[in-house]
Amino acid sequence: MTSPTEQFKVPSGFRLGSTTCGIKQSGTPDLALIHAPEGAAAAAVFTKNLLCAAPVIVGREHLAVSSGRVHAVIVNAGNANCATGDSGIAAAKKSCEAVAAALGVEPTQVIPSSTGVIGVPLPLEKLAGGIRPAIETAGDCPNCAERFARAIMTTDTRPKLASASIDVQGRTATVLGISKGAGMIHPQMATMLAYVITDVQATPEQLSRILGPVADRTFNRISIDGDTSTNDTLMLLASGKSDVSLESRAAQMKFGKAVEAICASLAEQMVRDGEGVKHLVKLQIQGARSEKEAEQIAGTIATSALVKTAWAGADPNWGRILAAIGRSGVGLDINKVDIDFGTLPICRQGRPVPFEEAQAHAYLAQPEFDISIRLNRGSRQITYLTCDLTADYVKINADYRT
Repeated sequence: MTSPTEQFKVPSGFRLGSTTCGIKQSGTPDLALIHAPEGAAAAAVFTKNLLCAAPVIVGREHLAVSSGRVHAVIVNAGNANCATGDSGIAAAKKSCEAVAAALGVEPTQVIPSSTGVIGVPLPLEKLAGGIRPAIETAGDCPNCAERFARAIMTTDTRPKLASASIDVQGRTATVLGISKGAGMIHPQMATMLAYVITDVQATPEQLSRILGPVADRTFNRISIDGDTSTNDTLMLLASGKSDVSLESRAAQMKFGKAVEAICASLAEQMVRDGEGVKHLVKLQIQGARSEKEAEQIAGTIATSALVKTAWAGADPNWGRILAAIGRSGVGLDINKVDIDFGTLPICRQGRPVPFEEAQAHAYLAQPEFDISIRLNRGSRQITYLTCDLTADYVKINADYRT
């Protein structure tokens, strides 16, 4: 896994472009393009919100019609193209048609993505005007990857990238992930746009089998504010331009681990960059009967305003955590629950244990901390990433449109 921007390598068979087309009021870059000149196999996971944005609806349709063969992904920031009716669907399709015409491919081989304000018509003329510049700036340099990452940002404060390489029998393949997301983040796929591109040889079916479970273990185990977006899109694209195929079980496992590591990194970067976030919180849920049960408990804790505001103030008010566990809907024995802040015992069998208040406060005042919760009813465990809820979050979202 790499982190410095200059080390991010764009996999063979892909070009990344970006430009400013005027959708964002800030005048910053707001249009990005993934171009696979010779095509790529593709799989995707989308939002489960019943209010689906037009690009999600069109993206699903295009993947089905093209049987998972994609030549381009066009992404705009600043406008979600959601709750825009038939005209929004038409705008998403026309954007694909414009890209397809410029690249000489079929419109159904282009996937649209959007992020930004809901309920505002997509300014198609502006988007269309940026397509040619986005294509002309496309390249495979590390700076192209960073510029792409910046162009898809909304309230993000920094670009989010992660990359890895895998070796299979002396042959090497590259995997690069880019995402955006800082608010409206809660699992139901997970609220963000994320694109993972690779040069391995794979079919859409192979990619799909890998992507679903990876999404569940990474992006579906984070929460910033409890709101599930209308535009969630996670795509995995493979150009097949390396000598690494997924024919062997060993290659599939290596590739799957690389994709999961990249998605886990992107997910953590998103929570760290959450709107107004001061504390990254790692919830360690242990002793559950199932991972689903552990996720339900973690999600309840992570979306409790009382718990999150306590974390914002580094207040060791552990009773709020226990109360959230009790209302999670999991039929457990609350008198068997243990809670630790890091290595500091806080609660045993649903009851307080003596601890140094100042020590607990100092631990929770750190930018990052762990909270371990043992349910003592099974052997399953998960890690779930979340954060505090600050006054800055309120300000960012109170002023989002104005």
